[in-house]
Amino acid sequence: MNKKLRLTITFIIVIFFAGIIFYPKYKPFLVKSLSGQDNAASFVRRSQQPLNAIGYIIRPTFMSELVNSTGTLKPDEEVDLAFETSGKIVGINFTEGTHVKKGDLLAKINDRPLQAQLEKLEAQLKLAQAKEFRQRSLLDKDAISQESYDQIVTDVQSINADIDLIKARIAETELRAPFDGIIGLRYVSEGSFTNSTTKIAKLIKTSPIKIEFTIPEKYAQEIKKGYPVTFKIDGNDNVFKASVYAIDPKIDPETRNIVLRALYANTNEELKPGSYAGITLQMSKIDDAISVPSEALIPEMDGEKVFVYNNGKAHSVKIKTGLRTEANVQITDGLKFGDTLITSGIMQLRENIPVVLDSVILNN
Repeated sequence: MNKKLRLTITFIIVIFFAGIIFYPKYKPFLVKSLSGQDNAASFVRRSQQPLNAIGYIIRPTFMSELVNSTGTLKPDEEVDLAFETSGKIVGINFTEGTHVKKGDLLAKINDRPLQAQLEKLEAQLKLAQAKEFRQRSLLDKDAISQESYDQIVTDVQSINADIDLIKARIAETELRAPFDGIIGLRYVSEGSFTNSTTKIAKLIKTSPIKIEFTIPEKYAQEIKKGYPVTFKIDGNDNVFKASVYAIDPKIDPETRNIVLRALYANTNEELKPGSYAGITLQMSKIDDAISVPSEALIPEMDGEKVFVYNNGKAHSVKIKTGLRTEANVQITDGLKFGDTLITSGIMQLRENIPVVLDSVILNN
């Protein structure tokens, strides 16, 4: 046997024994490799199978943007009642929590000294007026000078001015309702001493009632006086309708919000000041918008996209959005009326993947 043949036989023997030694160690890798090839083939087969989905045909839709805010109910009028002068309270003429009319006498301070002064001045006025009558008769006969007559006329006018002053001071001893409303709890009793800083009670007018709330500054140009507002309060399922009557001319530099006030008739006075209110405003309105369900949108790094159904396959489309509501989004670019949007199986969709529509929804 020649040398070349011996080397060949030796190499074959080494390879044989090496296979016996290393095969158990590398067997799992060989199996895994073969299995991976089978999985890849299975994925290719699955990717060629149609995906069952739901279609959504796009039609013109009315759309409006809803802006939600929170606010507080405030009385139409509110005032802390107090006397303009000091003195002893001699009468309280109201019952707490009841309605009063404008001008009703609510409480009274002792005014006897002022009434005595008024009686004195009224007596002096009668004498002065009688004297003026006599002096005028004498003046007509040139029995007195014009200067003497002017003096008595001045005395009459002075007494009248003093009477007006006393009557004004007497009026200050009377506490009257400045407007129709509900009188609150009283804080004093008859016989107590009061002054201009003593709070007697609170008077509130709750019909109509105000709703104060804020909205972002970007909507400031859309809101005008008379703009409709709906709101709800805690513990009441009713939806109340109001209208904006006042707009703060300044935007808050810290929150970038603008303060609005709306008015609700509150005829039955069922709503109470201080209550929390959930506000809803219907802003921009579009009669023929392209509206799609928000769950159909797929976010990407450079924007958003959707998948549309065309010739049995799914095709991705870049879109631009506009108004948003709780359930839908307006599409301003990328889609057109009549397109069929795919709204289910979003995570499994790929470009050109076969699709079978189980059902088709027509938007309203």
